[in-house]
Amino acid sequence: MSELHKFLFDGLPVRGMIVRLTDAWQEILARRASNTTTGAYPPPVAELLGEMTAAATLMQANIKFNGALILQIFGDGPLKVVVAESKPDLSLRATAKVIGELAADARLPDMVNVNNKGRCAITLDPKDKLPGTTPYQGVVPLFDDNGEKLGKLSDVLQHYMLQSEQLDTTLVLAADDKVAAGLLIQRLPVKGESNLEGTSGKDHDQANEDQIGRNEDYNRISILASSLTRDELLTLDVETILRRLFWEEKLLRFEPQAGMLGPHFACTCGRDRVAQMIRGLGVQEAEEILAERGDIEVGCDFCGKQYRFDAVDAAQLFKSPGDQMPGSSVVQ
Repeated sequence: MSELHKFLFDGLPVRGMIVRLTDAWQEILARRASNTTTGAYPPPVAELLGEMTAAATLMQANIKFNGALILQIFGDGPLKVVVAESKPDLSLRATAKVIGELAADARLPDMVNVNNKGRCAITLDPKDKLPGTTPYQGVVPLFDDNGEKLGKLSDVLQHYMLQSEQLDTTLVLAADDKVAAGLLIQRLPVKGESNLEGTSGKDHDQANEDQIGRNEDYNRISILASSLTRDELLTLDVETILRRLFWEEKLLRFEPQAGMLGPHFACTCGRDRVAQMIRGLGVQEAEEILAERGDIEVGCDFCGKQYRFDAVDAAQLFKSPGDQMPGSSVVQ
């Protein structure tokens, strides 16, 4: 199962998390691969999307926010948009839209930042919004302070966290066709709690900004974390990773989160929702589609899963409850 591990460095102003997405990530890839219209994601897109999904999970778990965290990259390359969403219960979903040809070894700048116009947006959308409330959104470019293109998603997000929270952050991200994983190390706020919504006071912000790059404990742990390779992150279990990296440090571990209490896939689409949509079309339009195609096919724009209704399925949708024949709860 996918899992999330949180830990603190005892006596030091540093916290950390490791996420390993297995079944949740494989479900995202499988849904897109089974879509007869789009097909599977190209490998470079899948890798970036996996890293974004791991990062969104880490960032959601790192803040106290009752709503969805949406991580989005959009730009001027053949990859139009990439989105990963994580909710407070750590349910997640992700999607990407490709509009051009991609090289097999394409990197972040090649996909979304060809002319240095790519952007990364992080949106916090409250679950219980009051009337007139708009989601908080922070946007950063895909280049550094010198205008140089950033080559990795982790570089973009570290830059973002430094700007938005004034907190030193180290991210290591990796993904393949089986696992999407990430390690986050962050210096704790000087006082109180900083968060992505930017609600902390000016004194708090200044105190944190004054500490950027200066904490020796964080700097030492960051160097250790940065030594973690892509292959190690993807293939080693969490216990082995923590032991290899921080064997000299005293860690305070929290109970791992897994199953429905941990990261898990969830999309808002479903066969019942599609059935309601077909009913909304009306009998005549549904019959016209059936006459032309033989079935009614609807694909989720987000996860890519396709739902198909043949003539028998469609007829059942438009029958009144009294006309329904007893049937099975199994979808044929």
